[in-house]
Amino acid sequence: MKTTRNTASKTAILELITHSDVALSHIEIQKLIGDLCDRVTIYRVLDRLVNEDVIHKIATPDGTVKYASCHHNHDNHQHTHNHVHFSCEKCLSVTCLDSVEPSYKIPDNYLIKEVNFTLSGLCPDCIGK
Repeated sequence: MKTTRNTASKTAILELITHSDVALSHIEIQKLIGDLCDRVTIYRVLDRLVNEDVIHKIATPDGTVKYASCHHNHDNHQHTHNHVHFSCEKCLSVTCLDSVEPSYKIPDNYLIKEVNFTLSGLCPDCIGK
């Protein structure tokens, strides 16, 4: 019974994240999922999806962790999320800007394992209001 619930939960959570235009926090996912599963199951599913490289974590400027779909090519077996995240200061939405590649210079004696760029300001929806 637990395997079935996990599968249903995983499918529902992945579908939510995949079809969302913005990154979602655990609390937002919990509200959207309703009574399908509890908060601990949501955390486990999110961790599993991150480990499976299907979604990625985004740390917002206020310390909230949000989750978004991965849009990189899984065929080349490279785990990269080298894009910019935009955090709106008004509506608090977080969006992946996949077309924007950050650039930086770092000394040769450092090994980079993960890059996380977050820009903040106003999103197009909030500028128009």
